[in-house]
Amino acid sequence: MAGESIPIVCAPSAPLYSRMRIVSLLPSATEIVCALGLQDQLVGVTHECDWPAAVTRLPKVTRSSIPHDAGSGQIDTLVRDQLRTQQALYTLDMPLLESLRPDLIVTQALCDVCAVTDDEVQAAAKSLSTRPQVVNLAPRSLGDVLDCLHLVARAAGVPHRSEQVVANLRARIDAVAARSATVRSRPRVVLLEWLDPPFSCGHWTPELVDLAGGVELLGHAGEASRTLRWSEVEAAQPAAIVVACCGFDLARTRQDLIALEAVSLWRALTAVRNDCVHVIDGSQYFSRPGPRLVDSVEILAHALHPDVHPLPTYLPRALNLHELQNAAAPAAVV
Repeated sequence: MAGESIPIVCAPSAPLYSRMRIVSLLPSATEIVCALGLQDQLVGVTHECDWPAAVTRLPKVTRSSIPHDAGSGQIDTLVRDQLRTQQALYTLDMPLLESLRPDLIVTQALCDVCAVTDDEVQAAAKSLSTRPQVVNLAPRSLGDVLDCLHLVARAAGVPHRSEQVVANLRARIDAVAARSATVRSRPRVVLLEWLDPPFSCGHWTPELVDLAGGVELLGHAGEASRTLRWSEVEAAQPAAIVVACCGFDLARTRQDLIALEAVSLWRALTAVRNDCVHVIDGSQYFSRPGPRLVDSVEILAHALHPDVHPLPTYLPRALNLHELQNAAAPAAVV
């Protein structure tokens, strides 16, 4: 996992008159709240919230029905079953939520399999004695993500808080875009969000690939990721493959990459044979539509064009396939 240092400019602590009791129902919302300087007003988070590290000490108001040791194929089956039957993958701990007396709940309506469903959150809010305000985030682009910071700041009663934070994030994005404009050749890229089965990237991620100086071949900006066949990846003929599995750290991603050695089409891919597979912690980066998407584009830009894009010292570099597969202790290479 990356270190705690990150150049997000946060506003000073909120004055007492604007203090709220905030519950976050997704990791990216937790990171947005903290980037706005409101960490001391967080009273509850999800079981998946882990950044910044201090939030792991807060009460966990959600739980998952997905077994901790489930394989990627099993997780995919559970998710597809959920979409078909509407069975919940994530549930709220209502007694705990009531005891936290939230004034504001930040959740999402973008994906019913990534967090507690919007219907459950709305019903929960109506049943709570505090009748909290619910802010629903549904970003599909990088610009939408930045707008979410403004939305949360307004809901928390501190609309001025987001201005400098967003300005600094935009400056970093613009710096990457300006450097990428100077590259002579943009590699053909396939960024995979899942490996068993393979999934294309979607929503904001194709935009990040473009900003980083690559050409995404199978994912489309603003659209959801989709299931692929390995033959589609082969037909796209990517010069580089980026693996950033949704919700997986490097150690967990390594397990799926080792399993791919048995897939003949994977071994035959030009990017694999040329050692142009870049592996990034998808749990911490890319999957979370929050401030650290800017970290994600900086990591990716350095991976695709190391001579053009310097890697900030506080960020981990992408690993190539052999580095990750040969690591004796994968958790130590982050």
